[in-house]
Amino acid sequence: MASHAARGRHVSRQTYRRRQIVAGAIVVTVLALVVLGVSSVFGSSSASHGAATSTTSASKPHTTTTKPSNPVTMTFVGDTMLGDTPDLPPNPGTYFSAVSSALAAPTVFMNLEGTLTDTATTSKCGATNTSSCYAFRTPTSYAALFKSQGITVVNSANNHSHDFGAQGAADTTAALQAAGLVQAGLPGQIGITQQGQTKIAFVDFAPYSDTNNLLDIPTAKALIAQAKTLANVVVVYMHAGAEGTAATHVTGQEEVYYGEDRGNAKVFAHAAVDAGANLVVASGPHVLRGMEYYNGVLIDYSLGNFAGYNNFSTASIMDLSAILRVTLSGNGAFESGHFTSLVATAAGQPTLSSSGASATLVNQLSQEDFGSAAAIIEPNGDITPPPAAP
Repeated sequence: MASHAARGRHVSRQTYRRRQIVAGAIVVTVLALVVLGVSSVFGSSSASHGAATSTTSASKPHTTTTKPSNPVTMTFVGDTMLGDTPDLPPNPGTYFSAVSSALAAPTVFMNLEGTLTDTATTSKCGATNTSSCYAFRTPTSYAALFKSQGITVVNSANNHSHDFGAQGAADTTAALQAAGLVQAGLPGQIGITQQGQTKIAFVDFAPYSDTNNLLDIPTAKALIAQAKTLANVVVVYMHAGAEGTAATHVTGQEEVYYGEDRGNAKVFAHAAVDAGANLVVASGPHVLRGMEYYNGVLIDYSLGNFAGYNNFSTASIMDLSAILRVTLSGNGAFESGHFTSLVATAAGQPTLSSSGASATLVNQLSQEDFGSAAAIIEPNGDITPPPAAP
């Protein structure tokens, strides 16, 4: 009995030991499968997107948020309006030809200083334009013309987007959409475009209630923050400031023109950056203004008049404008910039400037208005941050 009992205890110990070994193997196998499974999930994400993070929720479907590494390149021009029906240029289809190489980019932005309409005929100025009231319209076919010249994004946040009332504004939107152009600037409107994996949001403002209103800074910041949830890169445009040859400086004060509050361009631009803008560009004063770096973000305070046909004055320095080229990383950080000086013909057609007068003027204004925060245009046109950008 004792021998049998001992054998039983020995068998039990062996059985117990075997069970421990089997259980341990099972645990190791399960752990290995879990590790392999996790590695597989993150490995496939990394292989397809580079640096990526995945988030899951029990109550929501699986989503993957990527941080694309591919940079985006954009060009920007200021106020554009090729005449006023029936006074139209004889060669609208080739109007940008002299500057097409400098303008070319995957994303090309312009400010449309007027309306595209074939039906609206009653303007805000009545029967004719006056020295204090101008209303502009061109055919809806000009939307396709802009597209053929490389334009991809059009701003409507300005004081001319409703020159021909609600009908003119609606016709403009319809024409831009039909031509495949992205529009931004009307109330609540955010324009979205994409380069590779990188989405770009355009949030445009002017000091008017029938556009995204830059005078309402809290609402503007909320719209910019919303854009930040929709895209990797956020560009803010502002149509701000007084007009004319006496309006080249960014004053840091509220600017008034013909009794209109045109906003404080510097306060608004800084608020836009604080809200998440990766770049701020502007036009509206019809003259060039300086460029500043604020918290590492480039701000161009006015690109002047890009193209017109007897719309805009070309007297004195009002014939000077520029093409701004900017490359940002996939998360919106500034990588490079280039400034191309332009000069307009008497009628308003843009041409390349051999003198570089636009760059000279902007460098001067930048230093005078922003000091150590001024952007610097090098002799070759490249834009560099100041030695110690604030």
